[in-house]
Amino acid sequence: MLMLNLESLFKLNYGMCIVSSKKGDKFNGCIVNTVFQLTPEPPMVAASINRQCLTHEYITGSKVFAVSILSQESPMSFIGSFGFKSGRDTDKFKGVNYKTGQTGVPIILDNTVAFLEAEVAESIDVITHTLFIAKIVACETLDEEAEPMTYNYYRDIKHGRTPKTAATYIKVKSKENLKKGGKSMKKYKCLLCGYIYDPAVGDPDNGVEAGTAFEDLPDNWVCPECGAGKNEFEPIED
Repeated sequence: MLMLNLESLFKLNYGMCIVSSKKGDKFNGCIVNTVFQLTPEPPMVAASINRQCLTHEYITGSKVFAVSILSQESPMSFIGSFGFKSGRDTDKFKGVNYKTGQTGVPIILDNTVAFLEAEVAESIDVITHTLFIAKIVACETLDEEAEPMTYNYYRDIKHGRTPKTAATYIKVKSKENLKKGGKSMKKYKCLLCGYIYDPAVGDPDNGVEAGTAFEDLPDNWVCPECGAGKNEFEPIED
């Protein structure tokens, strides 16, 4: 009998990157953990991007993108801004250090170990995502000393969440023993993105049952919208 234990896929490893592109004079980018090299000569890469993402629209139109490989020291708030917010609602590049590459796309310089620019050669429809196969036209290492962040490091060490649009998203149940009762049932607001944790609702997508007080959340619980830790929340008055 065949088993489909999707959590086994967590044993695969990926690099955490920001994939960015352009549409006219507009820029956008998103966190991606499925960029990988395909061939050495010519140097080719593939990037899997959700079709709902604005960055997907920009790559489809411009046929070019950049990949900024993030360091292990990248702040969760920085990752959250590119990974859990939409460029349709916010300017992700506001206050971010970047430069325009030879293809005209923005290359993130903050928290970046190395980057590459690529021109799309082929696009493959994979249902919810598009696999963009592209030729590398430029690449450079910015910090020889910094360690690149892997998806495993982000998930297991930094306790980061995976947005539903990610190619590696798997809905899992929390293994923590969450208590109920005996604590204040106030709502709490994320200071980084404005997400409201409502104990009456909980965080069911991440295994937190309705009726769980904020104080009873596991210490490694993070904001499901931007990845901020519990220390980035404050109580709000009804």
